[in-house]
Amino acid sequence: MAAALEKTAEAAGAAVFITSAAEDAKLSVDGNDASSASSAKLNRRLKARHLQMIAIGGTIGTGLFIGSGGALSDAGPAGALIAYAFVGTIVYSVMVALGEMATYIPISGAFAAYASRFVDPSLGFAMGWIYWFSWAVTYALELTASGLIMQYWVPDLNVGICIGVFWVVITALNFLPVSFYGEVEFYFASVKVVTVVGFMIFAICIDAGAGKDGYLGFGTWRDPGAFAPYLIDGNDSLAKFVGFWAVLVQAGFSYQGTELVGIAAGETQDPRRTIPSAIKRTFFRILIFFVGSVFFIGLLVPYDNPDLLNGTTDAASSPFVIAAQLAGVRVLPDLINAILLTVVLSAANSDVYSGSRILHGLAEDGLAPKFLRKTSRSGVPYVAVTLTAVFGLLGFLNESTSGATAFNWLMNITSVAGFISWACINGSHIAFMRALSARGTLRSSLPYRAPWQPWFSWFGLFFNALIIITQGFTTFIPWNATNFVAAYISLFLFVALYLGHKLVFRTSFVKPEEADLDTGRREVDAMEYPENPAAATLVGRIKTWFA
Repeated sequence: MAAALEKTAEAAGAAVFITSAAEDAKLSVDGNDASSASSAKLNRRLKARHLQMIAIGGTIGTGLFIGSGGALSDAGPAGALIAYAFVGTIVYSVMVALGEMATYIPISGAFAAYASRFVDPSLGFAMGWIYWFSWAVTYALELTASGLIMQYWVPDLNVGICIGVFWVVITALNFLPVSFYGEVEFYFASVKVVTVVGFMIFAICIDAGAGKDGYLGFGTWRDPGAFAPYLIDGNDSLAKFVGFWAVLVQAGFSYQGTELVGIAAGETQDPRRTIPSAIKRTFFRILIFFVGSVFFIGLLVPYDNPDLLNGTTDAASSPFVIAAQLAGVRVLPDLINAILLTVVLSAANSDVYSGSRILHGLAEDGLAPKFLRKTSRSGVPYVAVTLTAVFGLLGFLNESTSGATAFNWLMNITSVAGFISWACINGSHIAFMRALSARGTLRSSLPYRAPWQPWFSWFGLFFNALIIITQGFTTFIPWNATNFVAAYISLFLFVALYLGHKLVFRTSFVKPEEADLDTGRREVDAMEYPENPAAATLVGRIKTWFA
């Protein structure tokens, strides 16, 4: 469950950027194309700090606070550290690729739109719908997790009560303008960041000798060891590699959510400056948070600690809490559990936001029913929000045994959707660069240029595809047909959506010279955003950040 829970995506913002009716008309002047309408209807109210919190908060979730314990148990401290660092390079390839496209053409529902424009409309259809479905089902998952976390304090509490109460609150919040939604998410994400930074400071102190056991150093790397054997008996080296590869897959789940910057592109103020800033600044912070946390957890907690795999989703299985308990600090479990509750509610909030914007983007591109394009006067796609939120009620399936089985199958669909989206982003970027070349547009003229291209996008595409194919390898050790289907149902569904759309609509691959590089770009070219001289000074940057 933890693997799917970590798909947390936080959007933040208090600043209100009001677009007048005259400006809206100006934005729509370039035609009646779908994407242009989309960008005009979803008001641009998010600034640089908002996008940075989307990316940072979008990855720091239960995957780090709980799932990192499983990674340590499976691969050991060195294996987990290498896995998280390597997957970080894959994520970076995705982020810079997305950044180049989203800066040039900042539209709502960007993932599916780019795939449809540059590769194949059927790819955009399959990618968009499975990605939306993953967020919609994850909403139910987060609501269920909130009940399980509450049971840490009230063991007899019915999970269904928490699902119902939090469903009403989170759904209602998403009908408000994005600025209200963003304000809540800003503080949720801030709690996560403060917690991670505080833990790393705490870990440095404990490792240096402030705990009950004195100086620790790299003791856990020597006993029980730097790498943990996993699944395989009789071949220690192979068992350790299998542990590393299993964590490689798990680390990918933990990083999912960074791509949400692309979804928010259609609601971002001054996207030509804001999006590159968010991508360049936040990725390395995320990498430091994840790699730093995994490194320090490995120093404080031996990988054979039995509490790492106790099967709970509350503070009892968090390596942060286990590290504190081993150091003799007994006051953290309740605090960590409270933080986990904010993490899960933040995830639920962003699930509805992300799902609704993807659905709205699909409708604008003609890949979903037109009524899903409707927005309120404040720019909220209320029909898409409603449809996405309804899926949160699937959480009540956990009230019965048979329903819980069905819910677990749905949860498996969400697990691989992130990797599929990452692979499609890399593939779309490769096609985007070919389209630019066919038109004679130099990449050096773009507002943001991704580094090390095209090889970096090919690198990301290859390893994302490899992880998608091999993520269910444990079903072969030993062979289990049921688990195999559960592990690959998301991939099967994606292929079915792609082939079904292609057979019905007879689509063909987009030729580079025919790719649409204008819709959604010209309206942004017509916008004018004043420079902010105050941002050139330290005090000015601080004021701008909290504006």
